[in-house]
Formats: sequence, structure tokens, C-alpha cells
Amino acid sequence: MTVHHKPAEIEPVRMPALSRLPVFFSLAGKRGIVAGGTPAAAWKAELLSAAGAQVDVFAPSPAEEMLGLAASAPLPGSIMLHRRNCTAGDWTGAAIAVADCEGDEAAAAFAAAARVAGVPVNIVDRPAFSDFAFGAIVNRSPLVIGISTDGASPVFGQALRAKIEGLIPRGFARWASAAAAWRPRVKALALPFRGRRDFWERFAVRAMAAPDHAPDDAEFDALLAPDSGAGSVVIVGAGPGEAELLTLRAVRALQSADVIMFDAGVAPEVLDFARREAKKMLLDATGGETREDEIRGLIALARAGRRVVRLKGGNPAMAGEADAEISACHSAGIAVEVVPGIAAGGQRAEAESAPKALILVTNQQ
Repeated sequence: MTVHHKPAEIEPVRMPALSRLPVFFSLAGKRGIVAGGTPAAAWKAELLSAAGAQVDVFAPSPAEEMLGLAASAPLPGSIMLHRRNCTAGDWTGAAIAVADCEGDEAAAAFAAAARVAGVPVNIVDRPAFSDFAFGAIVNRSPLVIGISTDGASPVFGQALRAKIEGLIPRGFARWASAAAAWRPRVKALALPFRGRRDFWERFAVRAMAAPDHAPDDAEFDALLAPDSGAGSVVIVGAGPGEAELLTLRAVRALQSADVIMFDAGVAPEVLDFARREAKKMLLDATGGETREDEIRGLIALARAGRRVVRLKGGNPAMAGEADAEISACHSAGIAVEVVPGIAAGGQRAEAESAPKALILVTNQQ
């Protein structure tokens, strides 16, 4: 008797514990307070000014760095220097506060005053008194990346920032600005959810491919090209099955999938790259007729307009491991793409260096 195993849909993996909640304050036109005239306080005042805040600095004896900053703030006129200490009457209308205090007693007093006023506060280098922390920043505004080590190793955070700086082209700032300008236009088109997501997926692919290109109205029109609504299949190699060994193309495929069909050997962390609303289906196929059932299910999902990722261990681009799925997609007139994985022995497939040879797209029926 042949036993047929049906794919089992699994619940999404819950967020593991966070040492800090990464949030981004909107400070444009709001008032910030900085207490202290030290170089560290000057740096925090510069950050608040760069974020659009009107900053009142209270410092009886400001250092040269603070004096220079007050004269040439990131936003001209946004920093007002008061050569005195902060008092109770200064808290009115404040949205954020930072202080560089000489000791715990002064830090506790400033933090207590901020909380009485209902203002979130940071005390430089004193996390026990702070409501929030500043991390290392990669600035491609409006694209901003913050890095936190929860105070464990600021130097490590700066090293990570330097690493990310090298990976994020400066042209992404233009694309992020275009996204901000185009979002209302896309919303006004009243597209269905999939239509909007298709637009932003094409946007992301184009930005990644041409980060130094300045997006314009012609680019917007091209990205709005109508979608046939047909589904597709991407066969993704998970390599040994660990999240750290996924390729960037594999991650992009997971992020755009409606349905992910995967084997038991794939680590749960790999699925963290998928959208939370994507269906994750664990397969329990061992060969023969059961695999045929899987392929029929995959084809049915794609015919229903779904973007399906078939996540396989190892590298399906090698040794014909994806031949049956590719052949079935060709027969059904469904677009299919193969994304190579890293082989179990740790060697990346040679085909990874020539991805165009692995994109197999058939005419839509």
C-alpha cells in the first residue's frame, strides 16, 4: 500500500527575545534638550539637529566642539546654546532629552526630571538611567540603519557599521527618497495588495541592480508595468540548511514568496527571511509517487497565481536534482527559476557566477 504524505502548514516562528527594541524617533520640528557642553554631548546634539529637532543646549562652560556646533549646526539655526544649567521650566514642550553627567547623582536627578516631564531620556554612558540608547548609524537618509550591541561593545558596533557602510551604496539614498515620494502615488492607484507588492518588489530589484541610477518618472512608469497575474516557481538551494549560508538571491526569493514548500532538514531560522503572511509547508516526501504528489501540489499553487518557493537542501542546480520540477513547470507553462545553493561540502556552485543561465522562463499560457 502506498502512503501519501500531505504537506503540513506550520505556524510562524515567534520573535526571540530582544535586548533592545529598535525604534526611530520622528523629531522634525520638535524640541530636544541636551545638558552638558562636552564633546560627547556635542555629538548627541548634532544627531538631534540632523534629525530635524530644535535643540536647546544647557552648558555653563561649553567645550570648543559644542561652540563650533552651535555656530554650524546640520540644520542652520537649530541649536540654541544656553550658558547655564537646565531648570524645571525648561522641560515644557520637549520631545527628547540627552545629558552628559559627571556622576550618578547628577544622572539620576536629570533622568528623574525628564520622567516627571514625560520626556524620554538618554544619559551618556549610563544605561541604568536611560530610557533609550544611541547605536552606530549608517546614514543613507531617508534610509537609516541603526546598530546596537546593548552597550556590550560599542567598538564592535562601530566595526559592524564600517562593514555595512561598504555594502550599502550611497545611491540608495536617492532610491529611498523616490520611495517616499512615490508611495502616495502608488496608494492613489488603488491597486490590490499583490499589485502594490509587485511594484515594490520590482522597485527593490531595480534599486539593487542600479543603485547609482537616479530614479525618475520614466522609472516609475516602467515599474508600474502590468503583471500577468500568473504564478511562478523558484527552486531555491538552501545549501546545508543554515540561514548564514543562504545566498542573497535565495533571501530575495524567500522574501517575495506567497508559499514556501521546504524539507525537514531546513533550519527554522531560514524561514525567518520569509514574509510573516507567507504560507510555510513542511514536506514529508521520500520519493516515487509521493514526490509526484508534491510536484502536482506545487504546480496547482502556481496555476492559482501564487509565487511558490521550493526550498531544497544542498544545491538543486547540480546533478539534476530539480529536473522533475523544471520539467513539470515547462509542461504547465509556468515560469521557473533555479537559485543555486552552497553544496554540503562548502563549495558554491560555479553556476552562481552566471545566474542568467539558471533562469528558466517559459511562455505564459
